Amino acid sequence: MKKSEKIKAVVFDVGGVLALSTVVLKKRIMGHINLGIHEYIAKELNISLDQYFDSIDITYSLAMEGKISKNKALQIISRNLKTPKKKLAKLYANSYKKHFLPNKHLFKQAFKLKKRGYKIATFSDQWYLSQEALMPREVYNKFDIVLVSCEQGMRKPNPLFYKLLIKKLKTRPSEILFIDNQTWNIKPAKELGIRTILFKDNKSLFKNKIWKGLFL
Repeated sequence: MKKSEKIKAVVFDVGGVLALSTVVLKKRIMGHINLGIHEYIAKELNISLDQYFDSIDITYSLAMEGKISKNKALQIISRNLKTPKKKLAKLYANSYKKHFLPNKHLFKQAFKLKKRGYKIATFSDQWYLSQEALMPREVYNKFDIVLVSCEQGMRKPNPLFYKLLIKKLKTRPSEILFIDNQTWNIKPAKELGIRTILFKDNKSLFKNKIWKGLFL
């Protein structure tokens, strides 16, 4: 790696990277959602999956980009699902915790990188309830930068979101390494000159030449 290309910041996605799915993904709906999350809630409420998605549709998308408050989102969805807000919030919390586990090995590696002088950041699409369940503050406060779609008013793969990341990190794009598990999220990063690794699992990541070079 040339001196001019030396990586100074390492950026991690959350869902599918720092938070690993406990079930096999059946398919992708509305971007990055693990179907198991929603199957669980629909089953608990004794409704069909189609009925469930009809009930959250637009509200969920707005909440993902922070264009509607947590309280308002819960109010609308709870009304549509005929379920009290408190019960609904608990169902989501239980579902996220049931279907995702923290990637402890990768967290350890990330914090090792920080000790070696790299900036570490998270860059993730989340709505309020998934953020609360998957991104505990006591852990994520250890990162230098935490960018979450519902707090920033935009989400991947919007190029403006990536430009905000570059601005916050105060580094050139070529000095950033971004790790994400979705090809459509990797593409705009590459177009802006950010270095990328498509995450499949820890084993393949830790064997990656770019990743190994961070520890030399």
